Amino acid sequence: MPPIQPTETSPALSTVWPGSSYPLGATYDGGGTNFALFSEIAEKVELCLIDDNGEETRVALDEVDGYVWHAYLPTVSPGQRYGFRVHGPFDPAAGHRCDPSKLLLDPYGKAFDGEFKFGQALFSYDMAAAAKDAAETGTPPMVDSLGHTMTSVVINPYFDWATDRSPRTPYHETIIYEAHVKGMTQTHPGIPEELRGTYAGLAHPAIIDHLKSLNVTAIELMPVHQFMHDNRLLEMGLRNYWGYNTFGFFAPHNEYAANRQAGAAVAEFKTMVRTFHEADIEVILDVVYNHTAEGNHLGPTINFRGIDNTAYYRLEDDDLRFYKDFTGTGNSLNARHPHTLQLIMDSLRYWVTEMHVDGFRFDLASTLAREFYDVDRLSAFFDLVQQDPVVSQVKLIAEPWDVGEGGYQVGNFPGLWTEWNGKYRDTVRDYWRGEPATLGEFASRLTGSSDLYEATGRRPSASINFVVAHDGFTLHDLVSYNEKHNEANGEDNRDGESYNRSWNCGVEGPTDDPDVLALRARQMRNIMATLMLSQGTPMIAHGDEMGRTQQGNNNVYCQDSELSWMDWSLADKNADLLAFTRKVTGLRTEHAVFRRRRFFAGQPIRRGDEVRDIAWLTPAGQEMTPEDWDSDFGKSIAVFLNGDALPEPDRRGERVVDDSFLLCFNAHDHVVDFVIPHDDYAQEWTAELDTTDPTGAVKLVVTDGDEISLPGRALLVFRKTL
Repeated sequence: MPPIQPTETSPALSTVWPGSSYPLGATYDGGGTNFALFSEIAEKVELCLIDDNGEETRVALDEVDGYVWHAYLPTVSPGQRYGFRVHGPFDPAAGHRCDPSKLLLDPYGKAFDGEFKFGQALFSYDMAAAAKDAAETGTPPMVDSLGHTMTSVVINPYFDWATDRSPRTPYHETIIYEAHVKGMTQTHPGIPEELRGTYAGLAHPAIIDHLKSLNVTAIELMPVHQFMHDNRLLEMGLRNYWGYNTFGFFAPHNEYAANRQAGAAVAEFKTMVRTFHEADIEVILDVVYNHTAEGNHLGPTINFRGIDNTAYYRLEDDDLRFYKDFTGTGNSLNARHPHTLQLIMDSLRYWVTEMHVDGFRFDLASTLAREFYDVDRLSAFFDLVQQDPVVSQVKLIAEPWDVGEGGYQVGNFPGLWTEWNGKYRDTVRDYWRGEPATLGEFASRLTGSSDLYEATGRRPSASINFVVAHDGFTLHDLVSYNEKHNEANGEDNRDGESYNRSWNCGVEGPTDDPDVLALRARQMRNIMATLMLSQGTPMIAHGDEMGRTQQGNNNVYCQDSELSWMDWSLADKNADLLAFTRKVTGLRTEHAVFRRRRFFAGQPIRRGDEVRDIAWLTPAGQEMTPEDWDSDFGKSIAVFLNGDALPEPDRRGERVVDDSFLLCFNAHDHVVDFVIPHDDYAQEWTAELDTTDPTGAVKLVVTDGDEISLPGRALLVFRKTL
């Protein structure tokens, strides 16, 4: 096929001003639009303006400053579709993959329009000879991708934020709710049908009211940066439901907009954020800066690969045709390159300053810390975040692992950061399913994981406590399945984690056995209560408050269907679990003793006073000994939390005093008798929560020395009343 021939600049665009090399991307200023694109390898860059008929007009970007190609067009306004063609070397053996036959999307694009039509046009190698690496041919097939790829869109950056402000909820007062824009809203009967699955639907009062009833202070959205649906999944009749396949780090995903006009997703997203803020709910984004949608060397060429492959990607040292893959997705962004670091930091600042989000959860964050092979906690990325006056002030949550060697880094991130605590997840799962020798680990996780975070000057809130997240079993499935059941994903059940620390309570999957169902319900309550009564920052996965199931599928990344969406009819069917969750989140919200700002000292409050800030007790009411902690089969324990021993004042410097609590945990499968400890702790205790009751309700008052029988696999919470 002959090379793509350039077209003449339209007479309407005869006025092309030099413009500026910053900011990158397309920036409308009210009079025209500045375009700027970084490429160190390019020999020529053309801006391509696409009209309503899909025809392009090319404008050469003749101004180059510091490898940034730029121009200002006074006649271009919001709604204009555009892309770039980058001319330069196509030499995969040297790491270069420029292909001017590809209409490339703007790495700084604020909005995108259209869809991808997979075929030869998106690929820079001969797909008919896909068994051979295209790098061997020396030249790409030169099939034009215009009409087969999405286009970037110039946006209107102006928006009436009115009196919007960030709630800035302190971590120790935060309850996070992980949610999927479409999954949470697609079946809600109270949301108008045209708004379901959208940003507007998520901001509907029906969702806001539900979150407020759960005492949620922050909603953590699964990826909303513009992403691609993998061709492999589309051919199987599936879709990339989770969205961990980003190519647009500045654009809200357009499929989640109720208004489908080009660029309209931006204003709709901003309206959603403003609405959440009005309800004092923060918005945290799950962001994927570790890789892009272009995949490995056989992936499509849609933007980064064709703009400057060696700058944007980590390539194999011994063969530059191939990509380092610390993510399991085919490529890894090159966070060592200054322009790639700039892209990440510019993206983060944009979402804070222009979109008003309140924080970020970084997917596979260890990848961003890799300088060479090792994970480096002092890498350039963390240096930049630490000194950035904008990004350093919002919530920063790391998923502290990736799939590369040495990637599991729980507890090793710098001081500004909080972390998804995978050890908390594993320990709580093991404890309640009855694994031996878990008491010491359980106690550490319940009290904020000081072993992981105290040495780096962090506080209990650095531990983002979760037992269930989007990746894995739902809470219902965690207590209903021993094995994953992912057949619907089309990979013969090979995908997804095989070791889930789950327990089906005696029957695999659905059952009518009332005893099994009762045990499963109690286990869900045990786990939810443990999560909310632990020191640290709790996170609920959407739908767990009402027993959402994925039928044993622990990897619904490709299931954009009823299997993965929330079933809102469960709010009535499982009303007791919903009521229980509201009760236990309310207990946490009302009592500072469950959300301390500092770790426990375990020492007397005052000299001569034997009552400590925390005490661990055996079921007999005696303080735990080293032998008790080392017991292989110890599964029952009580913990005293002293509300008079909260070391830090409130925001106004006033002393914080709370009620004291006694928590009795029994993970045995049989009844255990607990003795209420002597009156140095309290003379009278009133039960506040009982996981043996479907809603947690309990009426029980005890005094020191009383003996209570706690059924197997149950949790009982007492409050000091005298």
